[in-house]
Amino acid sequence: MNFLFAWRYFRSKKSTNVINIISWISIIAIMVGTAALIIVLSAFNGFEGLIKSMYGDFYSDVKVMPAQGKFMEITPAQLAAIRQNKLVDKTSLLLEEKAVLVNGEIQTIVLIKGVDSNYNHLSGVKNHLDAAGNFDLGTVDTPAIVLGGGIENSIQSYVNMEHPLTIYLPNRNASSFTDLQTAMNSFNIRHSATFRIQEEFDNKYAFTNIGFVRYMLDLPENVYSNIDVKLKPGVNADKVKKELSAVLGNSFKLQTRYEQNQSLYSVMQMEKWIIYIILSLILVIAAFNMIGALTMLVLEKRKDIAILKALGANDKLVQNIFLSEGFLLAIIGGGLGMIVAFIVCLIQIVYKPVKLTGGSFLVDYYPVKINIFDFLLVGATVFVVAVLASWVPARKAATKFFSLKS
Repeated sequence: MNFLFAWRYFRSKKSTNVINIISWISIIAIMVGTAALIIVLSAFNGFEGLIKSMYGDFYSDVKVMPAQGKFMEITPAQLAAIRQNKLVDKTSLLLEEKAVLVNGEIQTIVLIKGVDSNYNHLSGVKNHLDAAGNFDLGTVDTPAIVLGGGIENSIQSYVNMEHPLTIYLPNRNASSFTDLQTAMNSFNIRHSATFRIQEEFDNKYAFTNIGFVRYMLDLPENVYSNIDVKLKPGVNADKVKKELSAVLGNSFKLQTRYEQNQSLYSVMQMEKWIIYIILSLILVIAAFNMIGALTMLVLEKRKDIAILKALGANDKLVQNIFLSEGFLLAIIGGGLGMIVAFIVCLIQIVYKPVKLTGGSFLVDYYPVKINIFDFLLVGATVFVVAVLASWVPARKAATKFFSLKS
């Protein structure tokens, strides 16, 4: 019944057109605010998904590291326990160390990652290689290196150039580190490919085979820097982390992909919520229009209120009628805004008309991802705004005395 009264009041002619104008301004403001919120949140979802996919190509689902120090010793039994876990799909063994890479008189410091043959099954680095070259890491005797794009530029190297690069790694058996000739082991290495994922990776990392790094560092066979673990689809990483921690003990530290990049993900979430709060101010502005429209409607329908009370209607019924009027404005505006936002996002997903300028990003258009949670969140926000905006005029209509002669 409340919505029936509210619908009739919305459709009926008013004594002055300004009431209708203000009502439609409220609807349009709510529609614009709703559409803007959903579109911007969808764009954030798109960028977040793109960044997570880039980091997902570089970081594993779960990473096993030493609890202390740079290297860890893992027994065959412990390694078998990881691989035999039913939720684990693949594992890859890695050795990491800082190295100096030299091309003639040009040199730079890189973080070299020695990986085994399983690494390609866990990582998507191979999907980000330049057209020239392939993910060839060579052998212990004839090593090859895959460089990040930033490193390639800094040392002015290129794939399969005539002369090899020279790599210097720490000599762990050196008695003194004052003499660089004895403190570092050097070896010629071929530049086989270049990857470009994200500036943070491109300027820092290079890949070669784990056997070569082990030989250069003179490490035992059962010593590693970390183990990358790929999980089966749909598996909860935190659950696997707890299971593997129970098996491996306190000598190892395990991190999920989120924990490996916790600061990044936290910043992205914070930015998204800040934008949500800022754009919600549009709905707050719409609330002021709604308050004005409902207040004028109460004055317009004061004789109707007097008649309803004369027929036995209590204050709650009258209040609910005007609350419903506010909900009706919010439903119309919010519903139209959601439809507009869905259509705009769908057009961007299919046709990509809105482009990114500069040409320095991985994609040349704004990535958009529609999430039902955003629609529910914005819908709840519109509902709260409608309640707060409708309460004052609805309460006034219920408690103020109106006479048929007024």
